[in-house]
Amino acid sequence: MNAEAAVPKSPQGGLRGALLVCGTASDAGKSHLVTGLCRVLVRRGVKAAPFKGQNMSLNSFATPSGHEIGRSQAIQAVAARVEPEPAMNPVLLKPMIGQRSQVVVMGRPAGETDPSSYARSRAEDLRPVVLEAFADLRSRFDVVVAEGAGSPAEVNLLASDLANLWLAVATGTPAILVGDIERGGVFAALYGTVGILPQDLAGAVKGYVINKFRGDPRLLERGIEELEARTGRPVLGVVPYARDLGLDAEDSLGMDEAVRPLAAPAVAAAAHSDVIDVAVVALPHIANFTDLDPLRLEPAVSLRLVRSGQALGDPDLLIVPGSKTTVADLAWLGESGLAGEVRRAARRPGGPVVLGICAGYQMLGEEIVDGGVESRAGRVGALGLLPVRTVFGPGKTTRPRRGKAFGSEVQGYEIRHGETEPLAGVRGTPRAFAYLEDGFGNGPEGARTADGRVVGTSLHGLFECDEFRAAFVTEVAALRHKRWTPSGASFAAAREGQIDRLADLVEAHLDLGEIFRLISAAGSPR
Repeated sequence: MNAEAAVPKSPQGGLRGALLVCGTASDAGKSHLVTGLCRVLVRRGVKAAPFKGQNMSLNSFATPSGHEIGRSQAIQAVAARVEPEPAMNPVLLKPMIGQRSQVVVMGRPAGETDPSSYARSRAEDLRPVVLEAFADLRSRFDVVVAEGAGSPAEVNLLASDLANLWLAVATGTPAILVGDIERGGVFAALYGTVGILPQDLAGAVKGYVINKFRGDPRLLERGIEELEARTGRPVLGVVPYARDLGLDAEDSLGMDEAVRPLAAPAVAAAAHSDVIDVAVVALPHIANFTDLDPLRLEPAVSLRLVRSGQALGDPDLLIVPGSKTTVADLAWLGESGLAGEVRRAARRPGGPVVLGICAGYQMLGEEIVDGGVESRAGRVGALGLLPVRTVFGPGKTTRPRRGKAFGSEVQGYEIRHGETEPLAGVRGTPRAFAYLEDGFGNGPEGARTADGRVVGTSLHGLFECDEFRAAFVTEVAALRHKRWTPSGASFAAAREGQIDRLADLVEAHLDLGEIFRLISAAGSPR
């Protein structure tokens, strides 16, 4: 395709407009395509912003302003080189137990809902919020690249859809449809998606992209000709399958991918370095498992997911990650046999270092008190490995944090309901994990046992800090009597490299001239 496509000019002298990227199914590649397009636009001097009207994900991000949005929109903002903000994801649904979800509106909690209530009334109430956020971004940015959710052809859900072709019709935004050929049946998926839609929604789809192709694109020519002839819409490109793309996954479909090694240029395992075995408890409602991504940069770190006590083995580092349903996932730990195995491992001389992050930290404590925020369990005994107690209250903490931990500068973010405090007199007051000093306050954070083998923190994203990651894993290795050498990789540089890879694929394999024309054909912002 034409990598040097001319940018259509507006009266202001540059490209202006919007585009909606939908997919035939979840994980078809919408997020990656939006990320790549945002970077392509930035390379051409266009001020771009990502958008997703409604997202459903347990991987979220705390913006610099202290608001919560979907993780994928935060990474797309990084690709666009702009600051993430709540208007980029005005509605975020965070699944809970019992088919309920927490509703986050413009970055703030706004109650809970279930599928029936959401379809019946809640979605309709949120339409003005989505439209206002979209119009706000259109007024402040040259181009808004919007991402759909799941498939736009879920005809049973069209009345409550806030992210797909309803938005295109309501705002005059052209849409393109992405199909995942790796799953098979891509032509039927593209054709069927458009064919089953009402005419007004189908009319918003202006072209197709075939994604994740392995092989010679010439093999697709007959199918492309047939699809274009039957639907009257062009195929705008065939994007090849990209190996080792480790950008933050949006939902559980990407969780298994999150433990595979992440390719990073010029990073190799240090000679004679022992491998650090990291076992991650695959909680049923695991949240922000993107915390693991930076560990994938280390060639001498092996990540694996653990779903039963029998599979735990003898890791060097055992991570209990975040969760949106802390009490329910704590109960699952008991049912799966992992609770007993985690306790035995933590208390065994020479055993693994145990790290709890956010909800995982809360589970490592003595007790959790939840009278109706995430559950109605009341007072619940936890794993008893750290002398701390967590009480859930109605307020939600969402904010970025800075400070020091393990002798290193750190920055991360909090997204939590519970407040965790030390319990004096229970095996002694624990040491702090970190000392925070920023605009949100100064003071100790988290907890560590005296021997350093059980550690808990409320902070997500810490392993993105290269110096901290190296210091923490080095201490784990020392406690396990292993020799480990950090790779020296930069997570920020690796992420930039991944984003640029996506942009290169977009430039090389999509008809950018036609895509830019679609963008400029979008209606005026309202």
